[in-house]
Amino acid sequence: MISPLAYIHPEAKIGENVEIGPFVYVDKNVIIGDNNKIMPNVNILYGSRIGSGNTIFPGAVIGAVPQDLKFKGEETTAEIGDNNLIRENVTINRGTAAKGITKVGSGNLLMEGVHVAHDAQIGNGCIIGNATKMAGEIVIDDHAIISAAILMHQFCHVGGYVMVQGGSRFSKDIPPYIIAGRDPITYCGINIIGLRRRGFSNEIIENIHNTYRIIYQSGLNISDALQKVEAEVEMTPEIQYIVDFVRSSERGIIK
Repeated sequence: MISPLAYIHPEAKIGENVEIGPFVYVDKNVIIGDNNKIMPNVNILYGSRIGSGNTIFPGAVIGAVPQDLKFKGEETTAEIGDNNLIRENVTINRGTAAKGITKVGSGNLLMEGVHVAHDAQIGNGCIIGNATKMAGEIVIDDHAIISAAILMHQFCHVGGYVMVQGGSRFSKDIPPYIIAGRDPITYCGINIIGLRRRGFSNEIIENIHNTYRIIYQSGLNISDALQKVEAEVEMTPEIQYIVDFVRSSERGIIK
């Protein structure tokens, strides 16, 4: 299952039933789990940790040193979970001293040309569209859909179950369950279709909708709006997630 034209460092650890195509480069201090398919011309570099059941397409580079001038060669990792599809020319840099790890969860689709910068954290079940570029230390929560050609500023946090319009760029946080789009980027309503597809009940969807009516349409400042949400909307886990996300946002949320 390993092409004789691939280079595997003798110290690399390779699991069972792994397919490695020609001209793949696997560096030392790399761990690759079971049942992975690594197509030709992939580079898996020092500090990479890859789970099981992933498919990595040609030209991807996993674990390259960060594009951060503060990086001084410290021991860091780039960690990928299970059952991801990592398409052509995706780049996932390893961490820096800031967090020590760049992490991609499980069940994600990273389309062609995506860049995941140092210390980024991507959850599970996300779809990241072609040519989207994520700067250092961003966080994307589970089941987010980030469309194509999006530019994410460093330290931004994107909530779960969002849909972000292609071609967007943003430097503030995007709270969960919403659609974000236009130029400049703004709140465009809640992601009703996505929530229904994920099995959210009509009652929960209505509570989410009411929460964002208060946050975005009441005319209150964020602090007062969150207090109003806590007083008037049933505090299910979904609503608590929104309140906690907005209250803890360091960059502030999109308008």
